[in-house]
Amino acid sequence: MTTRLIIYLSIIILGAFISYKKFVHKNVLKKLTTIQSISIIILLFVMGIKIGGDKEVISSFLTLGYQALIFSLFSIAFSIFFVMMIKRFIIYKEDEEIEIKEEA
Repeated sequence: MTTRLIIYLSIIILGAFISYKKFVHKNVLKKLTTIQSISIIILLFVMGIKIGGDKEVISSFLTLGYQALIFSLFSIAFSIFFVMMIKRFIIYKEDEEIEIKEEA
C-alpha cells in the first residue's frame, strides 16, 4: 500500500516537473482536458466492470449506498458549516479592521 502511494505521488511530481520545465509541447497542453476526460471515462468503465464482477459488493450494494449517502450528506453539511464559521470569524473581522483603519 505504501509503495503504491509513493509511486502515485512520484508520478504526480514528475508530471508537475515536466510541465514546469516546459518539456511538453503546447499542442499537447491544449488537448490535456480531452485526454483527462477520456482517461476518467475509461477508468470509470474499468471500475464498473470490477465492481460488477464482485458478488459480495453487489449483494451489499444497498447497505453501501446508504452509508455513502450518509457520509456524503455529513461531509457537505460540515463543509458548509465550517465555511460559514470561517467567513463569519475571519473574513468579517478583517473587513471590520479595514473599516477601522479607514476611519482613523
